[in-house]
Amino acid sequence: MVFACGACAPSIPAGDAGGAQEGGVLPSSDASARPLGETRDGIATYYDATGAGNCSFDPSPGDLMVAAMNAPEWNNSAVCGACAEVTGPSGTVTVRIVDRCPECAAGHLDLSREAFERIAPLASGRVSTRWRFVECAPRGPISLKWKDGTNQWWAALQVRDHRLPIERVEVQATGGAFTTLARQSYNYFIGTDLGPGPFTVRVTALGGAQITETNVALGDNTVVAGTQQF
Repeated sequence: MVFACGACAPSIPAGDAGGAQEGGVLPSSDASARPLGETRDGIATYYDATGAGNCSFDPSPGDLMVAAMNAPEWNNSAVCGACAEVTGPSGTVTVRIVDRCPECAAGHLDLSREAFERIAPLASGRVSTRWRFVECAPRGPISLKWKDGTNQWWAALQVRDHRLPIERVEVQATGGAFTTLARQSYNYFIGTDLGPGPFTVRVTALGGAQITETNVALGDNTVVAGTQQF
């Protein structure tokens, strides 16, 4: 996997309403179960990032240590929210993947201006790098975003603020079985005929660590605060 981007597709609007919920057992913190990437060589450029983009996250003007992923390694948005430590000619920076770069080749990271300045002067434009995936450093639990237009017949759910990349999202209605939601290229997981809720939501990170959040109310363009972190 790698980063890169510039003229990326527009983001999908996100809301900021939400409510508290109960959770299950915290997953193991055993680092050996966490699939962090090996160090590799690459290239970095920069673009005018806002924190929004193909990952459908909100703009983050207070946190512009972000980057975009090249198309060959986009992996149907599986890299969204992952963090990478990037070392360039004059420094090291940790960035979060928020966008996709259609024109970028594998191994290429497109950083925000602010992040690029941590590893090289902007005048350099394009530099060689070494980088690796690392755990993100969230300030609290995960959160769950229901996309605008969500209802009991069609629902789209996004995981935010996660320490590790997300592999799978499952939803369980009261008394029912878990339904695996289908990942979309814009970083939402979609299900149909889920019912009115509330739900139990099970989130699996790459590597197998799991979080189970209970009593998650269905919403339209709302954010539900989680109780746990990987």
